[in-house]
Amino acid sequence: MKIKFLVMLTSFVVFLNACSKDDSESPDVLETPIAIAPKDVNDNGFKAKWYYVSHSKSYLLDVSTSESFDSFLPNYNSKEVTDLNDVVSGLTGGTQYYYRVRAKNEAQISDYSNVISVVTTGFSGIPEDPTFLKVKANKLANPFFVGMAVKAFQLTNGSQYDIILKNEFSSISAEYEMKMDQISTASGVYNWTVADKIVAYGNANNINVHGHALVWHNSVPEWLKNYAGTDAEFALEVKKYITDVVTHYAGKVKSWDVVNEAADDNNGVMRNTIFLQRMGPNYIKDCFQWARNAANAAGDTNLLLFYNDYATSTNIPKQNRVFSIVDDLKASNLINGLGYQMHNTYLSPTKAQIETDLNKAVAKGLKIHVSELDIQVNQFNDISTFTNERRLAQKAKYKEMVQIYNALPAANKYALTIWGMKDNESWIPYSTELNHVGNDWPLLYDANFTIKSAHTGFLEGLD
Repeated sequence: MKIKFLVMLTSFVVFLNACSKDDSESPDVLETPIAIAPKDVNDNGFKAKWYYVSHSKSYLLDVSTSESFDSFLPNYNSKEVTDLNDVVSGLTGGTQYYYRVRAKNEAQISDYSNVISVVTTGFSGIPEDPTFLKVKANKLANPFFVGMAVKAFQLTNGSQYDIILKNEFSSISAEYEMKMDQISTASGVYNWTVADKIVAYGNANNINVHGHALVWHNSVPEWLKNYAGTDAEFALEVKKYITDVVTHYAGKVKSWDVVNEAADDNNGVMRNTIFLQRMGPNYIKDCFQWARNAANAAGDTNLLLFYNDYATSTNIPKQNRVFSIVDDLKASNLINGLGYQMHNTYLSPTKAQIETDLNKAVAKGLKIHVSELDIQVNQFNDISTFTNERRLAQKAKYKEMVQIYNALPAANKYALTIWGMKDNESWIPYSTELNHVGNDWPLLYDANFTIKSAHTGFLEGLD
């Protein structure tokens, strides 16, 4: 009996100690809430939602048009809500919003939840900024050319293409019609007609002309592909072509992509092209030397020579190969600039990746040409129409790209060129290289020549 009493007494003491301990402990730390997708999204608002957090008595809701929450919607800076949702109303249609929450229990407040993005339906009704691109760019402290890729048929005086080009752009590149297989019909035989039209248009309208491109493995004319002479004779044919083209356009074309896409996509090696096979590993330097010699002989000592390539911001082995090419050309004082094609998507590359890539060229004292910019929004073929969310994401990516370029030192800026005018005429939906199986809307103008939010994003990047 005595032992039983002692056991009961001990248990009672343990119980009292436990109660005393619980009373003295601080409340449980509030877990960070998880925000979830909104409901009932419409033109004017949406219902923000989140999951329950144990011990919370309320939630603090933030809503902003900025993902960084550097500003807030009125009454939505830590708005206290006692439910697991809140109806956010009075918003603008077709606009990007963001929300996040914190859990609260009296004086205790949790960390911020994840951020949820939501785009209201409809369109904002706020017109896109109609300011002409080159007008705003020319007002910068350190201006640069705003370029566009063109086709000869677009250059008819008074056409919609012509009006936009003259108003908006200060530089042009031939999308395809100044490449080797378009000009060279046989050894020493040339069809200048279409290329001359493009160059004459730029010269007549005070628009810079960038030559694209002297040597590219995908534009070799049939007669040269099947050339039966020796490798040394093959090289002489390439030399003759480069010399004749640079001489023909001396003083009229201000810059050339001498060699285009010579780095392979895999393992950081040279692309195995006909030029590498028949001319050897020094063919790039040879081509640049021939271009420089031709320009100097024609008195065009200010001609700028570029190497041009793609996907170097995300493919580091390829990036390293490109800069090994650049270093070799720099050592012989043959290169002025580097062309970054920038066929990007609304998700990639990241800002940091692009900045790292461009800054390597800055460190080498090169001029930088963002030479073929477009921004895909349907690379996974997951949308059938151009949604508001993708529209705004594309606008933000164009703005980011222009901001990055505009922040470069003045000495390193050359031009920022958009690869085409209208979405329905872009190369992207038809590209076998990209394996792009669906439609896309990658440019600044829609099929009706109407400026898009991407155009406004470009302008905002110049601020």
